[in-house]
Amino acid sequence: MDFAQKVLSYLIEQGVLTKEAAEEIRQTAINSNSPIIDILKKQRLVDEEKILQAKANALNVPFISLNSMGISPEILSLVPEPVARKNKVIPFDFDKRTQKLSVAMIDPLNLPLIEFLEQKSGKPITPYLAKEEEIIQKIDEEYAQGLAIEVSEAIKETTAGTIRTIQAENIGQIIKEAPIAKIVTTVLEYALKGRASDIHIEPQETKTRVRYRIDGVLHEKLALPRAVHEAVLSRIKILSGMKIDEKRLPQDGRFNFKMGMEEVDLRVSTLPTTYGEKVTMRLLRKTGGIPALAELGMTGTALKNLEYAITRPHGMILVTGPTGSGKTTTLYSVLSRLNTINVNIITLEDPIEYEIAGLNQVQVNPQAGLTFASGMRAFLRQDPNIILVGEVRDRETTSLAVQAALTGHLVFSTLHTNNAATSIPRLLDLGAEPFLIVSVLNAIEAQRIVRRICTACKKEIASDSIIREDIKKTMGKLLPENMSQIPLYRGTGCKQCNNTGYLGRIGIFEAMIVSQQVGRMIFARASAEEIENQAVEEGMITLKQDGYLKALSGITTIEEVKRVAQE
Repeated sequence: MDFAQKVLSYLIEQGVLTKEAAEEIRQTAINSNSPIIDILKKQRLVDEEKILQAKANALNVPFISLNSMGISPEILSLVPEPVARKNKVIPFDFDKRTQKLSVAMIDPLNLPLIEFLEQKSGKPITPYLAKEEEIIQKIDEEYAQGLAIEVSEAIKETTAGTIRTIQAENIGQIIKEAPIAKIVTTVLEYALKGRASDIHIEPQETKTRVRYRIDGVLHEKLALPRAVHEAVLSRIKILSGMKIDEKRLPQDGRFNFKMGMEEVDLRVSTLPTTYGEKVTMRLLRKTGGIPALAELGMTGTALKNLEYAITRPHGMILVTGPTGSGKTTTLYSVLSRLNTINVNIITLEDPIEYEIAGLNQVQVNPQAGLTFASGMRAFLRQDPNIILVGEVRDRETTSLAVQAALTGHLVFSTLHTNNAATSIPRLLDLGAEPFLIVSVLNAIEAQRIVRRICTACKKEIASDSIIREDIKKTMGKLLPENMSQIPLYRGTGCKQCNNTGYLGRIGIFEAMIVSQQVGRMIFARASAEEIENQAVEEGMITLKQDGYLKALSGITTIEEVKRVAQE
């Protein structure tokens, strides 16, 4: 079987091409005397990564995607940056058992280059095929980290085996000077530059990987030697005010970090795992202020329904969605709008994520006996107009929140449910009576967060018949009948968006008003599906519909909406 036939056979096996399409491409290649890879790229019938996978399969070499991979500075030091940049290669893994160095290349059959790299690194090379753009991007990213020297110094310090006597009054200065402090600072600075919302430092058998959640998706950007894990962990624990010698139990802490004009509050959590303690840090930006509802992406019916609900002087408004869907940000946005000199607003949170002037914010402290339930009882003696209780999670809190809403207070809270309608069965499950739910519930808002298409590399793409049918079925009456061509958009990937095609995030929303008819259905204990159908009949736009509207407007992609809102 020749090279072209191997490539096409692989793509047929993977379900990327039909046999008919593959035969047509083969004939085109023969007639034009062009390489099969060039034809595939020109016709754009197959994703470039799939083409490279097929090429690697035909050449009998492994393929590697470098996009979400962190590389240890120890491995990078085996191939100097000038050599990597000139030859478009990057080392990414080292097997200590076999002593083999894995290197990503654009031409894994270039034997003189492989021999040169073996001489330079002193290790046998295992070549991998990778995308040229990804190799160049990784060279820019990884060699620019500047961690190699600090890590090398840290390894020497942590493995020297010498016992040092440290004076208590000098401990602060020693921690600041240590190379470990530089590593932690670099990890934090990268998070701020990369717009990360979370940092995960995870010990594994042979390394410690550092992953960043950027625009809602985790990316591995750095790998540290296993030897420095304990030192890095201790540094973070000291900054967070945790116990350094407690390694068996989870701990929580927080500290502030400032880079230039930007300041973040880091919420830190440790967790004992098989290979040591894992650290997760949530970054809460202090600069930039609280965004308005429209800035979050709330428009049309959802915005109108929520604005109507918050203007009422009493009742309950619920914001629902999974962890990390932006519920707290939406609630802060609403409270900032209601925050005037004439109202008393009290919040009960776990933890307090943003401090807002004018609000009385209370942190839950179960060890001291301050729970959501006990806090709610105390709140009612504080003459509040508006109450925010972080989460309705048990029968007692639910009962107190309902009672507060019945006695003339406007109550906001969150629930972990998939959409607005499924919140009703959840409230019933938490012991709320149907007639009380109907009496107090003003609105339920559900939300998710999707990634925005990068405006620098956005381009219009043709939609296939399957996607068009899906859009028509989902949108129903919201889509004009005479719309034969449905335009969609995608980011091709550029330096600005780190070759992901996405830059920034935006919310998709649905807001359900408890109308008279919906109220009757709640009273009759109708199913969530029946309640949702009634709300849609009354004009509610569902989460998926709102997402598709944003995709048709070129704000996000259909794939993103399906990722977060597929039923």
